[in-house]
Order: sequence, then structure tokens, then C-alpha cells
Amino acid sequence: MRWLLVIAALAACSKEEAPAAPPVEEKPRIPATELKRGQDACADYVSKVCACTAPDAARQCGLAKALPDAITTGLEVAMNPESTRRDVLQSNDMIRKTMKECIEQMAKLPALGCL
Repeated sequence: MRWLLVIAALAACSKEEAPAAPPVEEKPRIPATELKRGQDACADYVSKVCACTAPDAARQCGLAKALPDAITTGLEVAMNPESTRRDVLQSNDMIRKTMKECIEQMAKLPALGCL
């Protein structure tokens, strides 16, 4: 009779639930409104600096055209399912720095003689 109790106890112990798998780590995303605002700021900066006739603006125009492409490239890396969390974080940082650059350069346009 004791053997039956021991076997029943061992059977109960062996039926413990397996530990749950750790949750899949969510990769941080830039909010859509922030991203839209930044993309609009870069597009506006490119159009204004390239439309300006000041000599320094012509040089800036060529550089400015790369900024929207940098945001697009960063988004492609951040949205890629094979990107690691670190890759996504670095891409998001680069995107935010690029958007910041667009806003700062837009503020400098009046000093170049552009309105």
C-alpha cells in the first residue's frame, strides 16, 4: 500500500507544468506621429534649401537630398524581422538624429539668405 502512495506522489510530481517560455522581446519602434513629423521636416528642408538661390544653399542642397534616404534606410533596418534589438535601437537613434539635423538646418536657412 505504501508503494502505491509513493508511486502516486512521484506521478503527481512528474506532472508539473513545464516552465513557460520567456516572452518574445518587443523591439522598440518610433511612434508613427514622430516619424511622420520628422519625414515632413526633412522633405520641407530639402525643398526649401534646393529652391534657394544663395550660393551656400546650392552646396547644402546636395547634402540635404541624402537626409530622407537616411531615414528610409534606418526604417528598413528597424523594421526588418531579422534585425536584433541592438540594431533596432541604433537605427532608431540614427533616424532621430537625422530628423534633428533636418530641423536644425531648416532653422539656419534665414542665415544663408533663404526664406
